[in-house]
Amino acid sequence: MKTSTVCMGLLAALSLPSAQAANVEIRALFQPDSSQPGKNVFVNKTPSSGYCGSYPAECAANNIFSIQLPVHFDGRQEIRAGDSISLKAPANWRQLTVTNKDTQETEIVEVRIIGIGSDFMLSHSVIELTGETVERTAHQKLWTSSSWVNTPAPCLYSGVGVFTKTSYRFFWKTPVEAACTKVAAFTIPHMSFNTLDFAYELRTPNPLGMSSGLYDGSLTYTLGPGGDFDLGPVFNPDDSSLTLDFVLDVQHTLKVDLPAGGNTVSLEPEGGWRSWIDSGRKPTRLYRDQLFYISASTRFKVHMFCGNDGYADCMVRDPVSQRAAAVQLSISLPNGLMGADGQPVKRTYLRSGVVNALRITPSAYVDRKPGTLHFDMSQSYIDYIVQPGMGGSYSGAITVVWDSET
Repeated sequence: MKTSTVCMGLLAALSLPSAQAANVEIRALFQPDSSQPGKNVFVNKTPSSGYCGSYPAECAANNIFSIQLPVHFDGRQEIRAGDSISLKAPANWRQLTVTNKDTQETEIVEVRIIGIGSDFMLSHSVIELTGETVERTAHQKLWTSSSWVNTPAPCLYSGVGVFTKTSYRFFWKTPVEAACTKVAAFTIPHMSFNTLDFAYELRTPNPLGMSSGLYDGSLTYTLGPGGDFDLGPVFNPDDSSLTLDFVLDVQHTLKVDLPAGGNTVSLEPEGGWRSWIDSGRKPTRLYRDQLFYISASTRFKVHMFCGNDGYADCMVRDPVSQRAAAVQLSISLPNGLMGADGQPVKRTYLRSGVVNALRITPSAYVDRKPGTLHFDMSQSYIDYIVQPGMGGSYSGAITVVWDSET
């Protein structure tokens, strides 16, 4: 059984093969967190690069992170005064299927691009292009709507613009999938975008309903004019596509602890055997409730098997008389662990054998919460073995199996 917890971690590994395609691996992790048992989500572990790598405080304030690709968008012609440059990112939700490598179970992941940025390069100094003597003012004058920190609708401002005489680094939030346009106020002989930065948002499945293991899947975007990442018709990228390779790592917890001595159970009447010994008053019930503690974030099965089998129950036997009696076992689980019918598990009867396993699904991560195994003997068996002048020592074994491999 693998152990784990839903928050997701993300790891970015970048490769640029010669087939003119960029690949980025995005890894997300779920591990149950005992300090936050109600937080059943994947946690992004992909290190930020590019804009958010340089300005983590700005991205934290906006709850975004970015990845930078060394994709170069080169301008094919000069940009004249009045020409526009329009940037568009794939901001709509898209779906992909991720598959568990071991079980082949599948889940749906959704992703959207919520930010786009780059570092654009100018062929000439911005002071030379505009005639302004101050760099900041020159960058503001180069465009009809001020510099690129002044974000055109429907894109939104993200926090920082960094410039030199021949470059400007920017990052825009993209709440909708539409072009965001800047218009040149002066002619620019040549311009290019040095990198492609993007930020993304994920919708992941409920990890409590997933098996432990690695789930992977891919989503491919096109780059360039008319593509998913479009920086306008003038700018051609040196890679034609971007593939996001997703890996969801689910590391569940399933652990059951018995108190000291809890593996030995003695069935007794209410109040003990004194009434039978002193007055011969036959008990109406032989039972024992055994406490246990369970931690679970995954689907699992509970079944039992017997040292001495009955039809559905386990038997206890006196080795001298060879008389035997059946012991019924039922189980109660803490809130948050539901049966196959979606109802709480309260004194649910267990029958012997794997085919009779009880299937349990968590509705929340349960961290070391108490449950109970209920051992009972029916009145007919009590009448059979508890008789005057007929002693005996009845024993047997019941093994309870908690199986996370569902």
